[in-house]
Amino acid sequence: MNTELRDRFFALSAGSASEDEVARYRAEVDATDTDAAAVIDGLSVSWHPSARFKAVRFLDVERINETARDLFARPSEEAPHLAAVFVDPRELSFRTFENIVPLDRLFESASLDFTLAGRVELAQDAYAAQLRLPDTDRARLEGLHELDLYVRPLNSSSRGGERFIFHSALLADALTKAVSKALPQAVLDGFSHVNPVFRCNRFEPGDANFHHHRDTPYYDAARGHVSRYTLLLYLTGGSGQPALDLTGGAALTEIDAFTCVIFDQRYEHEGAPYRDGRKAFLRTELIFHQADSEIEHDPGIGALFSKACYLTGESVFAPELARHADTYYNQVADAHWNGLSVGDSASEPFVHKQFRGVDFVANGYDFWFAKSEGISLTECAAITLLDYFNCKLGETAFRDACDSSVIEATGTGWISAFLRNQRGEGSVRVAEAVAAFDKSLFFPESEETDNACCPFHERGEFDATRFDEIVDLNEAAQTFAKAHIMPAPILMLGQDVVLDPEKFVVRGNQIHVLSKESLAPVNFAACWNSGGTPPNYIDVAATVGAAHFLVPPIVFFETEDFYHLQFDFFRNTWMVKHQQSPVPVPRIRDIDEMDFDPDDWDTRVEAAVAYPWMAAVDPSLIKEPSGKRKAAPWWADGSPLVNDLLDCLDEIAEKYEDWEENQKEAESEDGS
Repeated sequence: MNTELRDRFFALSAGSASEDEVARYRAEVDATDTDAAAVIDGLSVSWHPSARFKAVRFLDVERINETARDLFARPSEEAPHLAAVFVDPRELSFRTFENIVPLDRLFESASLDFTLAGRVELAQDAYAAQLRLPDTDRARLEGLHELDLYVRPLNSSSRGGERFIFHSALLADALTKAVSKALPQAVLDGFSHVNPVFRCNRFEPGDANFHHHRDTPYYDAARGHVSRYTLLLYLTGGSGQPALDLTGGAALTEIDAFTCVIFDQRYEHEGAPYRDGRKAFLRTELIFHQADSEIEHDPGIGALFSKACYLTGESVFAPELARHADTYYNQVADAHWNGLSVGDSASEPFVHKQFRGVDFVANGYDFWFAKSEGISLTECAAITLLDYFNCKLGETAFRDACDSSVIEATGTGWISAFLRNQRGEGSVRVAEAVAAFDKSLFFPESEETDNACCPFHERGEFDATRFDEIVDLNEAAQTFAKAHIMPAPILMLGQDVVLDPEKFVVRGNQIHVLSKESLAPVNFAACWNSGGTPPNYIDVAATVGAAHFLVPPIVFFETEDFYHLQFDFFRNTWMVKHQQSPVPVPRIRDIDEMDFDPDDWDTRVEAAVAYPWMAAVDPSLIKEPSGKRKAAPWWADGSPLVNDLLDCLDEIAEKYEDWEENQKEAESEDGS
């Protein structure tokens, strides 16, 4: 039966079925329950649709466990490496809102010898040209919109037609070379490449327009990249009313197949279907290097973008939120170029949620918690992260674990009384919503050994928990496990993360979520021999791999009635920094280990400049001969842990400098 449901899904997707047939099929799906066949990118996936798994996605079949791989359909004959999986839309988060399909395999054997010819200036910073390419490459591109990889976008209410998103570095490289030769040099100033993420759009006559909008620019602060121009490549030709309208620029009613239109992303634009025949086109953008001096940051834009993303996810539960999310996205796109406009006093959407007895109100940037809940600030921060990322708690997505309702209101003055009234004045919760987890429970202390000989000679008296060799092996295994095990994991953006309340540090009005413990200070002796200096004695005892999830601090405000938290994960960017780095553990070594000859000046100098632990942490922590410390690495910039470390090193350096000055005075007095 499940195989039949799988196959009928793709048969009905062809569009030839009657409404009654589709309705019967949906009823069968809603009556079907199933367990997940795999977990990919944090999403539980099934090989057939069911009451839970209703949203289709396409991914490389090799990512599916080989034992279950044959169960999944491969509906695209032209791309047999792609498997169709069904996911629970309630589990979607920022990383999985969109299904980006890998399609480089389609172009591996293509020549991709592209030329843009006959460039025409449509308007200021808007151009059109004809893409010239070999017939075999043309056929590959023409076939893209026939791959049947379309999925319903979350913003389908503001756009007509169908689309799917794919990634192809090979296609992007070919277009990068063509664009570099075709556009005016003034436009190409700072040009880096064509974005390898493409949107394939398909419209049939009679479909709704893609409403007026601005394309949200791509921005990568880490690489200094920003998109400035949109690139549209029309795979089919036709006429529309108009087929492309650049507001304040040009309107195209007739478009030839393989016309490439490139325009500044400041343009608001709209597209209508062709009157006769299918309209299919690819959309991507031109990426430029952007100097920091050319970028200004407005926190208001980041707040609005956070709200848009949050409401997009919430629209799975409350479809009426989709129009608000779409409005916010357009406001953000406009603000990137023109700044935020002054808002009016119109009502806006909020979401009221209850999670394990805790009521809170959120809009995606602001999170309000009533103190009448008896809740701690750490719990508020933890719930904010769980909700923001729609983390999975075991097998359940956070949003699915909440009771939610949408509230449209003007301003925020109503929230305090609303939350207070949810539980009644003075009521207190019985248990914590996010309880601390004692990781030591996984690692009980070893029993005292009994000096037994072996299981054979001890016969029935042998106790494995007291046998010295077994105890030693167990403790060694515990040491390894403590460094690797992830007790009580929470799945955040598809990655296991331990939510440890002890790592939530409040400083001022910010909550920092730390990823490792601060280094303990070293108590140095007051006197030193002539064989070395304090930093020479700190060596590396072990190196432990540690993953740093750099989460921006959560800003909070406190009143008598509630905690108000603000969290902007994206910082108006589209990337999170994640660094895998070694953590050297310090130990104090004996100076004899340096093995140098006190009478040999060269070896004495070499020993005097050896700072093994500091060098292992990062070479930038060592001061240059001029006394100036090297620049900190990007991942350390602003980190409270690294700041503490630098403060500690400064204190060490001051003590060392005092010691060095006293040493020089002593040497001058005795003439040595």
